[in-house]
Amino acid sequence: MNEFDQREGLRVWEGEEGAVGQPARAPESLLYDPPSILEPVDVTRLFPRRQPLEVELGCGDATFLVEYAARHPERNFLGIERLLGRIRKLDKKGRRLGLTNLRGIRIECGYFLQYLLPPGTVSVFHIYFPDPWPKKKHRRNRLIQARFPSLAHAALVPGGRVYLRTDDPDYFAQMQEVFAAAPVFRPVETPPELMELETDFEREFHARGIPTLYAAYERD
Repeated sequence: MNEFDQREGLRVWEGEEGAVGQPARAPESLLYDPPSILEPVDVTRLFPRRQPLEVELGCGDATFLVEYAARHPERNFLGIERLLGRIRKLDKKGRRLGLTNLRGIRIECGYFLQYLLPPGTVSVFHIYFPDPWPKKKHRRNRLIQARFPSLAHAALVPGGRVYLRTDDPDYFAQMQEVFAAAPVFRPVETPPELMELETDFEREFHARGIPTLYAAYERD
């Protein structure tokens, strides 16, 4: 049977499955508060079953991630978001659907990727409409920049993928340049199923006639 470690009202799974023949039950909260910001998170303890892990860096209100997790119970999904109001929406929406394969962590995405994500644990990164930081003096704050491919490569399993979306042509060009300079990644197509699932920002942009720019890359 699963045992839980109670930590500030959050439940952390230990073990892979519940009793034989019984479905896993959703915990009281889907949000996880790492006990340390100096040590990697043991992502295997966040879910009742060990399955391929997909991470959305900057999950917003989790419109995309909740629907995608509901479609794919055979995978685990982790949403990273620094804004409290947005990450609480992941928790509310996921629990409403009884999802056991979804968790959220409130933290800055770049820090999580660099310091808290263990190597070789992620099958897919989703990065949709990250802050474009349009002013030139602020572009160093963009998530997708020169160091990103090496950090993503370390966290991904062999054959793992990075899926990107943005509405900003300048940022899109930077994304393409960054990955073109990383020989450990090759460009691939974004699957139709992913393209049909919109994020909260994307719906607003499409309503205003702003198109989505897609890119995807697979590691060696």
